[in-house]
Order: sequence, then structure tokens, then C-alpha cells
Amino acid sequence: MAPSVQTIPQQDASSEPSIDEIIKKITSLNVKSDGRTNFKGGYVVSDLEKLPAPTKKRYEKYGIDITPGYPQRPPTEDIPIFIEDAKAIRSTPWEFTDRGTKADPEKKALFGAAKEVKHLTKHIGTEIVGLQLSELTDQQKDELALLIAERVVVFFRDQDLSPQKQLALGEYYGKVELHPQQAYVNGLPGITVIWPELFKLFTKISFKTAYNTLTSTWHTDLVHELQPPGITHLHNDTVPEVGGDTVWASGYAAYHKLSPAFQQFLDGKKAVYFSANKYVDRENPLKGTVHIEREHPIIRTHPVTGWKSLYVNRGMTSRIVGLEPEESKVILEYLFSVFEKNLDIQVRFNWKPTVEGLGTSALWDNRISQHFAVWDYEGEQPRHGTRVSTLAEVPYFDPSSKSQREALGLSLD
Repeated sequence: MAPSVQTIPQQDASSEPSIDEIIKKITSLNVKSDGRTNFKGGYVVSDLEKLPAPTKKRYEKYGIDITPGYPQRPPTEDIPIFIEDAKAIRSTPWEFTDRGTKADPEKKALFGAAKEVKHLTKHIGTEIVGLQLSELTDQQKDELALLIAERVVVFFRDQDLSPQKQLALGEYYGKVELHPQQAYVNGLPGITVIWPELFKLFTKISFKTAYNTLTSTWHTDLVHELQPPGITHLHNDTVPEVGGDTVWASGYAAYHKLSPAFQQFLDGKKAVYFSANKYVDRENPLKGTVHIEREHPIIRTHPVTGWKSLYVNRGMTSRIVGLEPEESKVILEYLFSVFEKNLDIQVRFNWKPTVEGLGTSALWDNRISQHFAVWDYEGEQPRHGTRVSTLAEVPYFDPSSKSQREALGLSLD
């Protein structure tokens, strides 16, 4: 018997997959161990037993459907694989006007309605008592924007806040960041989910390894953006019974820690800032995934206060433009340490509300701060939050701007 012959149909050249299709197929097969690249779309977790009870109660009250799974990501076909595509999402500047410029400098509407206004340290951190963020008038929202610009971070405990109202507040302040990869509250793109149980799917984190893992490192959010965030609002609806604090450091105050000669050296210089997520370079796909990079001023001027702020962070600043690598490395390491080692320019906040079943909100200005989530509770108790980031202006440096202490008439010694 003659051997059988298998014929293979000839494939038309026009039907052969492109390099884009080949790479997308390859990169969609796996989620990288760092959890930051090649995410698949759709619903992430089907085991909703892990979702904390206060979160479930909040979502049920405000009509968030989690029955398909939680949280949600964009459809796989919409998640960018190539760095050119990811960078192009927001590559054209748009007009931005900070609502703080429209505020009453005395903040009479905001302060007059509050039961108490507590400054937690001399120059960073204020807690407002007795107000619901969901009920603020436009005038109060503008005054809150000014307060955040001056005090860096402002806190509100005992908040009954729907995800929809949180998103609406972010939209009032400007264009809300829609992340091309990250998980968001079901049906509400623009509200990023901050949930350690989700992080555990991609990254091993423990008491020994917490530092420099995910949010447990000094960082400023989304510095790779053409117009990085101004006001960011994190609402924690579930927090540990003990621990789980977050620490913020002031870029205004960090600038004052530098000598006048060093300030003058840095004024006008730029650094390269990079994204947390990584992508494939279409021109050189075999070199592995790479970060989005953008240049911004090291010293930037705040459009509301007019004050200078040191704008670098260990998590996402790679090098100073125009310097040799070793020069850049030494200088950046020192600048990072200014934020991290000076306790007098930091505020540490515990999120626990005073009323059971309610949440706590922090609104901070990413243009003038770094923050660090403390992992002392070791993930042994549930924690869950939702975050909205409002994109601000293209970072700039105004040579005629003053420092905070200069503007307030304080000693510079």
C-alpha cells in the first residue's frame, strides 16, 4: 500500500499574521510575575468571598454589580501592548485650570461648615471634621482644592461616599485618569481599585519583602504622564483594626532642606520619569518590555500657590537630564533621602474611622508630595480602597516663583 500523502493548503501571503499580531499573541499568553504587564481584560477575581464585608455593603447600597466578578479591566483587545500605543493615549496637551485658583483665600465656606479643622503638623496634613464630601457645594470644593494645594494632603473620616460621587468629585477637578491596564470598580472606569488581595495574585509580599513592593515604597503617582495628576482621592472603605497607615512627605518642605546654591543648581533642570507598567517596543520587540518615559522639571511651580516644590521620587525617577550617569545617581539618591529621612516634612495618618461602617478619604496633591503605604499589618486583616486621580497641568518651572517659606515670610535658615 502506498503511503498516504498529506497536502498542506498554501496560505495566501495577505493572510499571514503581522508582527503586531504575533507579538500580541505571545504577550497575551502570560501575566508577568510583577503583575505590571500583559494584563488580560475582563473581570479579575471570581472568588468574591475575599471581598471585605464593608466593601460589599457599600457596593450593594450604591448599585455596583459585582456578580460577574471583581474588579474589572478593559477588554483585552483595548489593553495596549506596545509602548507607542500606550504613550499615545494622552500625548497631546489640553487646557487645565486648577479649581483652587477660583477659591476664597480664607476658605470661609469650607471652614465655616466644618465642626473642626485640625492641622496635623506645622506645614503638611489637615483633617476636616463634620463634613461629607458627597455634599460639598462648588464653592467648598474650590476651597478644598486650595487647601490641598497649601497643606499637601487633607483627610475626611466617617464618609458615606458612593463610588459614583467619588468619581464625580474627581471630574469636577478636571480630567480623570483612565488607566489603560489597571483594575477599576465594575462599570466605572476611572476609579482604580486598591486591594491587597488583588495585588497578591501577581506579587508575593511579606513582612520581609514589603519595602519597595507595590505601594510600599516612596512614590508619586503617574509621573510618566504628559500631564501628571494634581489632586488624587483615595477612599478606604475597609482598613485594618491596627496599622495600615500611609505617610506623605511635602515637596515644598523638601525644597527648603536644600542649600541656596543647590537650589540654584537644580532650578530649571529636568529629570526622566517612568511608568510603573511596561510595554513592548514595536521597533525592537525582542529586547523585552520597557517603561514609558517623559521629561519633567525637577523643581516645579504649583499653579495655585506659586510655590516651588522638589519633584522627584525613588519609585519612578531614573536620571537627571544632561548629567553623567554617576553624577545623576549620586544627586538623585541624596534628593530621595531628603524626602525619606526628614520626619519634620512628613505626616503619618491612620485611616480608621470613628463610626463603624463608614470610610475615610484622603485627598492629596501629587505635584507636591510623595507617599508610602505602611505594610505593618502584613495583609492579615482586610483592606480595600478606591482611588480617583485628576490629571493637572504640564509640569513647569517659573524662575520668578517663590518657595513656601519665602511666600509665608518664614526664616530660611
